[in-house]
Amino acid sequence: MAEEIHLKTPHITLGQLLKIADLVSSGGQAKWFLEEYADDILVNGEHDNRRGRKLYPGDKVEIKDQGTYLMKES
Repeated sequence: MAEEIHLKTPHITLGQLLKIADLVSSGGQAKWFLEEYADDILVNGEHDNRRGRKLYPGDKVEIKDQGTYLMKES
């Protein structure tokens, strides 16, 4: 089941999502994580590992062996 992430702003970045989901604790770790797991990250069903990728309400991020996250409006 997907974990809902309630956005307080119009969008967040993929790097920010990793911090919100407690997968990393800093931007530097986010950059490493996205490089290391590039093939295991899907945004709306497509591979994407850009730290600055903007996520909007309705977007779905799947990270293999970590979880699925659904962006929602607050």
